[in-house]
Amino acid sequence: MSENLDRRAYDLLRLIDAHEPIGSLRLVDLLHRHGYSIKGRTVRLTLSNLDDAGFTEKLPGKGRRLTEKGRSELQRGHINGRLEHVRERIAMLTGQVTYDPIEDTGEVIASSVTVSRDRLSDALETLAPLTDSPLAPVPIAVEDEPAESAESDSARIFAPSSITLDGVLLSRGINVELQTAGIVEYHPDPEPEQFPHDGDVLREHGGAVLRYTDAISGEGSTVDVVSLLIEAGRTDVRRAIDGDDPSLLVVDNREFPLMRYEEANDLTIETRERLGGVLDIRKPRESGPFPSEKPGWEFAALTYGGVGELLLSLLVEDGYADSWETLYGLVPRSTFEPLPAVRAWEK
Repeated sequence: MSENLDRRAYDLLRLIDAHEPIGSLRLVDLLHRHGYSIKGRTVRLTLSNLDDAGFTEKLPGKGRRLTEKGRSELQRGHINGRLEHVRERIAMLTGQVTYDPIEDTGEVIASSVTVSRDRLSDALETLAPLTDSPLAPVPIAVEDEPAESAESDSARIFAPSSITLDGVLLSRGINVELQTAGIVEYHPDPEPEQFPHDGDVLREHGGAVLRYTDAISGEGSTVDVVSLLIEAGRTDVRRAIDGDDPSLLVVDNREFPLMRYEEANDLTIETRERLGGVLDIRKPRESGPFPSEKPGWEFAALTYGGVGELLLSLLVEDGYADSWETLYGLVPRSTFEPLPAVRAWEK
């Protein structure tokens, strides 16, 4: 990152690159969704500075686009990977989550995937079997790209990210330490001999996490580990809805103080009931599907795979995803509707 541009300026360059030509009002909206608290006047001033520096140019009536110098700056700074450590972004977004699973209101962190508008109906049909699985419910939202966007013939599908849960717990004063992202072997309803862990498979958990097949620590990383796993083809969500064979899902694992176990367990189950996905929660004395070693005696371990990551994985597997963001930003819970309702509107 060059010394004369701050992180916010790089954020603007990245957003302009993704949506050009784009106006300042749309940029303000996108920055808000990405966790910034910023006024339109500040954005316009920054854009003017970027124009003066030769990184952007204004198209009358359309908005800004990057110049060749601007693209070179993105390339030179490796902005797509180095914009900020993923953990820094997660910390920023989780601190702004206002979602209350009891009331089912507030803002959640959303994942998003862009698909061609003429393939949207087929993409939604691909997701439909999830609503009949233990992973349900499947709350989603669909938004057409703005007419002035370079992707105006595309639509975005949004769904709640697993990281929303960290924000829910944090808002109740439960300190959560994200440990790893990884791939787990999942079964919707395993036989007893397939689940070699303490406890029973509970309906409110959304199925069973059998074991971790891979786990990668994201600490200090400049890459999005979840995107890396999805892009590498490590997931296999299709098997979760096509038959009884174990499937491979991307999840996050975190630890929290054992003294808050009961409250965290209740909040996690309530969040999963409202937003879908699969969870596994363990005390340190229990056997369980841990990504590596058991947590320390003062901590409990919580694995959660959200509908947002499931949706991204499945659409990438089936070839519908043109692009995606695992941490798109904050979106009101009221924006989301059950998948069957959205499918009916889009037909």
